[in-house]
Amino acid sequence: MSTPSDEDLIRRIADGDRAAMQSLYARHATTVFRFLVRMVRDPSRAEDLMSDVFFDVWQQAGRFEGRSSVTTWMLTIARFKALSSLRRRPHEELELAEAIEDEADTPEVALQKASKAEAMRRCLEALSLEHRTVIDLVYYHELGVEEVAQVLDIPAGTVKTRLFHARKRLSDLLLKAGIDRGWP
Repeated sequence: MSTPSDEDLIRRIADGDRAAMQSLYARHATTVFRFLVRMVRDPSRAEDLMSDVFFDVWQQAGRFEGRSSVTTWMLTIARFKALSSLRRRPHEELELAEAIEDEADTPEVALQKASKAEAMRRCLEALSLEHRTVIDLVYYHELGVEEVAQVLDIPAGTVKTRLFHARKRLSDLLLKAGIDRGWP
């Protein structure tokens, strides 16, 4: 039996199929959660928002028009939820998700990786929300410029400009932190 596509699952969800919703959730929960954590920098808040996102997917599945991929549609919903949440609580202290240590590494290698990862997180935090979001969608979620433009509801040219400036700023910050940036 073949695995149903995301679009098939959305059609079934629109008809009230709970099993389809469970399948879609299992397929995309990690992606949506990681995106939300990077935006709001609070895992418990991201979990709450993720529930809201999937509730909206359940409620709005019948309105999905297929003009973008299901993943892009869900990340767009997640972005709006995160931005609304950030506007409601702008003065709260935000935290980053903890890095998972690779057990196969020696303690020395793990410490070096953790140090590098922490420096990278600090540099990413120094970017504006717009630049951080573009970097997140392109490098962590591997979306193309057109998909990022759909998620952010901005022109593709603006995505390219933001990506250029975000890379430049991140490169400068990483050099100051003593880290090789690792991209073209």
